[in-house]
Amino acid sequence: MWYKNILETIGNTPLVQMNKITAEHGIKATVLAKIETSNPGNSIKDRMAVKMIEDAEKDGRLKPGYTIIEGTSGNTGMGLAIAAVIKGYKCIFTTTDKQSREKVDALKAFGAEVIVCPTDVDPEDPRSYYSVSTRLTQEVPNSWKPNQYDNLSNTQAHYEQTGPEIWQQTDGKITHLVVGVGTGGTICGVSKYLKEQNPDIKVWGIDTYGSVFKKYKETGIFDKDEIYPYITEGIGEDFLPKNVDFSLIDHFEKVTDKNAAIYTRELPRKEGIFVGNSAGAAMAGLIQMKDKLKETDVVVVIFHDHGTRYLGKMFNDDWMRERGFLETVKPKTAKEIVQKHSHLPLVMANTTDTISAVYSKLEKYGISQLPIADPSGKIVGSINDNHLFIQCLRNPDLRDRPISEIMQAPFPTVDANADIAEISKLINKENNAVLVKDISGSVHIITKYDLIGAIAG
Repeated sequence: MWYKNILETIGNTPLVQMNKITAEHGIKATVLAKIETSNPGNSIKDRMAVKMIEDAEKDGRLKPGYTIIEGTSGNTGMGLAIAAVIKGYKCIFTTTDKQSREKVDALKAFGAEVIVCPTDVDPEDPRSYYSVSTRLTQEVPNSWKPNQYDNLSNTQAHYEQTGPEIWQQTDGKITHLVVGVGTGGTICGVSKYLKEQNPDIKVWGIDTYGSVFKKYKETGIFDKDEIYPYITEGIGEDFLPKNVDFSLIDHFEKVTDKNAAIYTRELPRKEGIFVGNSAGAAMAGLIQMKDKLKETDVVVVIFHDHGTRYLGKMFNDDWMRERGFLETVKPKTAKEIVQKHSHLPLVMANTTDTISAVYSKLEKYGISQLPIADPSGKIVGSINDNHLFIQCLRNPDLRDRPISEIMQAPFPTVDANADIAEISKLINKENNAVLVKDISGSVHIITKYDLIGAIAG
């Protein structure tokens, strides 16, 4: 059996039990993840993207040769782009500058044009990605804007597909649904279906700080003071999409950017599931609400998209550290200290090199000292710029003599596991560096500047 095109592979995604993370946090309920990354666009948005297109085709809003224009955080755009390739439409997408570069590049891979707009502006601002997509629809002839936020085909797709899948996969035993809320289509479509089967099922929406959803649900007040920039992708909003039916969501739980990012990284490391930022937020929110669960409960958590779209963000250690989401661990061993330059070959001089040639090498590489090796490659000496300078002042005619005539003793060698204290004892006024040999046999140098960086960094 085969499929006629890639769109026929959308849906019927697996439900996978969570084990290590739940055990670590004492969650005895059965927690199942709906892995939407198996869709062709690697996200749950494929479902509603095709549904919006098909409904628009049926009622004449979308016709052959048209251009699809949409504001997207990336995943809906991917679903639309894939469908557009199969159905013969062009695509123009607007997105925000907080979205990962991987998402933008992925859209371009399908031939879409992508316009990046500022995040920190009101939805009504002409520069916002909502406003720009609307303006383009007015300017580009024969164009159609799906408007995923207010297009109820979004919710309907999940009512028709995702909800029934979850009900069948759990044999109707599901007691709780946990979903990150962005457009609202996923949580409300699934919730509507599930509550029709069993009104006692609890539906928990995951929100982020900087979004209006939680306060609006609890008070009915749209509070603009709740709105401020946040990092978490795929959830939260600064307006109320029509797809968010608050009557279908029992509770909103807010999750910090930091916790969302941390649990995004935990999922592949603890469960072997490589998913995106909204999945991390959902797991963080579930853990915050764990005391509301019983051992007999069956919880389904939606994992919206794939981790490859966040390689430059949540899965990048430097990005995490810059935002204070990951502790900076100071190097403690010689191996850790040389890690930043361990891929580079050690710069050395030979005993037969002239003093002027050694000086040139120091100058070329901007370094202060060099190990010196004999013709066999054995390190037999060293030289530092201060010693070289003093010797040349005393005898200017030395420049064409071999460096072996004035070289100093070899730098001490330490084990790769030597700690900072041991290394510090060996680096002093007379000795500016130590050497360390890694398990492959390569030799690296630790200078006093490396040591200062390790202690103070």
